[in-house]
Amino acid sequence: MGTYRYTVTARLRGAALNHRLVEQCVENLCDKGCRAVWSNIDALEAGKTLPESKGLSKAEVDAVIVELKSVMAVYQGTCAAV
Repeated sequence: MGTYRYTVTARLRGAALNHRLVEQCVENLCDKGCRAVWSNIDALEAGKTLPESKGLSKAEVDAVIVELKSVMAVYQGTCAAV
């Protein structure tokens, strides 16, 4: 999926975020490939904890979801959600 630039704001809904942890989680999830990312987004939105998101706060998981959706918007039409 390549390198991306972290775009989520410093605070999401007023909660402080550990950007390093969020960025690492996004990077690890993106390494799984395009179709897996869509499944991971669905799982995170359903409240499931993935190995990559273990230990993140709710606000950090929300930031991961926002960032993953932003990254995946680039692939719209070339990698559909399963």
